[in-house]
Amino acid sequence: MKYYKNVVLNVESMQINPGEIVGLIGNNGAGKTTMLSLFLDLIKPAEGYVKIKDKNVARDETWKTYTGAYLNERFLIPFLTPFEFLTYIGSLHGKNKADVESFLEANHAFFTEDISGKYIRDLSTGNKQKTGILGTFLSDPELIILDEPFSALDPSSQAWLKNKLSTLHAEGKTLIVSSHDLKHVTDICKRILLIEKGKIVMDLNVNAETLPKLEEYFMVKQ
Repeated sequence: MKYYKNVVLNVESMQINPGEIVGLIGNNGAGKTTMLSLFLDLIKPAEGYVKIKDKNVARDETWKTYTGAYLNERFLIPFLTPFEFLTYIGSLHGKNKADVESFLEANHAFFTEDISGKYIRDLSTGNKQKTGILGTFLSDPELIILDEPFSALDPSSQAWLKNKLSTLHAEGKTLIVSSHDLKHVTDICKRILLIEKGKIVMDLNVNAETLPKLEEYFMVKQ
């Protein structure tokens, strides 16, 4: 992937298998968000392609019916309330208002504030993040893609989200999670892809030695 003449992502090939929970880690500018954007056909590769279930994402939109993603606030609609936004997202997947209310009740521990009268643009960064994450889960997608989901959350919400992601993985969902938090990502992920300067420099199966190994790697990079 190039921006002007600068190569920001150079991955010859990679595969994520159904049911995997994979963490993407790397310093700012490593290429993590670029990679996730390519997965979602938000940007076009200079060369190559991305396939989901053997379908090229740039040529077939079937993947959109079973994929949920939240990368940043641009995925939200600022002039709607969170409930209006979730109702809209639900309607795209055949869910009605009662379905959304039931979903919010089931996940009330994550979104505890009464924000029914607030527009998304007026929410705190953390509550915007929660709205986007819940919108990702609402359709019960097979594939979930999240970019830095823990970054703006308080400790209780982080703990809830870690448990939720682990539960979704146990249910057979495929998850790709980008995060700067090495502890969180090694707690929940079974595989780690370390990206540096647009290249995958490590592809690790998570075990007891993974976190110390990653901490040592980034300590040396300081």
